[in-house]
Amino acid sequence: MKLVFLYHPVDNLMDSLSYYRDTLGFEEAWREGEQAIALQLPGSDVKLLIENDEHDLGAGGVFLVNSVDEFYEEKKDILSFIREPMDIPPGRYAIYKDASGNVMRIIDFANE
Repeated sequence: MKLVFLYHPVDNLMDSLSYYRDTLGFEEAWREGEQAIALQLPGSDVKLLIENDEHDLGAGGVFLVNSVDEFYEEKKDILSFIREPMDIPPGRYAIYKDASGNVMRIIDFANE
């Protein structure tokens, strides 16, 4: 697993983009419609992903795995998945909670 994004749900995507880009100096890396924007963290390969979704789950890391489906099949009986694998534009995505209830997001880039 490798950390690829810090996920922050936001109330207003464009206001948040302005804050992170114009106030903090982050550069826009890519955008997925009107729902999600990735911002490059200076001096890091990790990106900040702001999205107007999943507010109830809170902020946290998004970790790259070779295959979300394989990870899920190997771990589904020992981890508490709250979102089973699903398609997203770059690949597959799932969410589980760690032993303390923290949200752990996993992603693969199978569609790139």
